[in-house]
Amino acid sequence: MLTGGTIDKHYNESNGELDFTETHMPELLALGRNRADIELEQVMLLDSLEMTDENRQTILKACKNTSQDKILITHGTDTIVKTASVLAEVKLEKTIVLLGAMIPFVFKHSDATFNMGFALGAVQCLPQGVYVAMNGKVFNWNAVRKNREQGIFEALI
Repeated sequence: MLTGGTIDKHYNESNGELDFTETHMPELLALGRNRADIELEQVMLLDSLEMTDENRQTILKACKNTSQDKILITHGTDTIVKTASVLAEVKLEKTIVLLGAMIPFVFKHSDATFNMGFALGAVQCLPQGVYVAMNGKVFNWNAVRKNREQGIFEALI
């Protein structure tokens, strides 16, 4: 399930800004030599700082309506935990893993491919629940925060 975030941003050569044109996920998965059976559903392409409660309800509705019981959600890192909490509140009988990237996929040293591969493996192994997968670690939705100074996700103490 695709919702946007830095992972899917595009560099706009005209104005030097990062924006959205279309998802990069088919290319990302192909470069990672993915062989898992994946259904891509683009729910939205938004910067997570622009995401509203209504947008989060749209993501929740998409999770409820899919027949899949293992769901990956690409998301912006700034509010990924907020969205995870909305999904966790309803206690769906599904495994949901949210992931993002600190550097857009289209940039040379992006963490996007690694994060996607790691999250794809995690969603296949984890029990039902809501998780955030970043930096080679899986976190329970309510035990993680983004450390902006270090540019990493870390467990809450």
